[in-house]
Amino acid sequence: MPGCEKSSFMKKPHRSTKPKGAFPRFYGRHAVIAALANPDRIVRKIWGTREALAALDLPPVLPIVYADVADMGRMVPSDAPHQGIVAEVEPLDDVWLGEVLEQGRDDKRPILVLDQVTDPHNVGAILRSAAAFDALCIVTQDRHAPPESGVLARAASGALEIMPWVRVVNLSRALDEIAEAGYWRIGLDGAADTHLGDAIGESRVALVLGAEGEGLRHNSMAHCDILAKLPISPRMESLNVSNAAAIALYAAASR
Repeated sequence: MPGCEKSSFMKKPHRSTKPKGAFPRFYGRHAVIAALANPDRIVRKIWGTREALAALDLPPVLPIVYADVADMGRMVPSDAPHQGIVAEVEPLDDVWLGEVLEQGRDDKRPILVLDQVTDPHNVGAILRSAAAFDALCIVTQDRHAPPESGVLARAASGALEIMPWVRVVNLSRALDEIAEAGYWRIGLDGAADTHLGDAIGESRVALVLGAEGEGLRHNSMAHCDILAKLPISPRMESLNVSNAAAIALYAAASR
């Protein structure tokens, strides 16, 4: 309303600009087709075999280079399954936490917060699970998360183009903003006494996961409302962080 001060979670936190240097190259049909279908993604150039490119509906203004499989194999990581198609893209524009929270204020979709999860395979797989279980967004630190890359896009299988990814400078401050927006913050920790199913309740939830091996940092735990664990067998010490994220998202979606 006019004259009323906006809630602090609407403020845009500062983060660095897009990374400078070479543009990322996506490869594989799912990653490239999803990038082409995303109106917010700028695809700068595409390489492919005649057979692979003939199966795509490409914009007439897009620079195309016909290449053989061996040439494209030298453009991507060793043994990467490029499926005869490679695209050079620009990173997506920044996504602001306050804007995402405002857009999601009327639904109960979960938020996924990653504390220094840096492996691009894991982050890509988590993006895929977040899209599959209709999460509102994922939140990571700017410096302690992987950049957009072909490896990440391949693991995400198209989810990078549809799942909002918020990068913040200060994760603790972001968790405070999430709490102000009415989310119950659940930190996943194998040593917790409470099971995740008992911790979820009826409120909107933010699921906070730490890096594989190290887990959540103490400061991140301090900015959670409760710590909870997955009910896994004592024969296994832990789960891969992307598997844990998928199970946690399923639990949140099954309330």
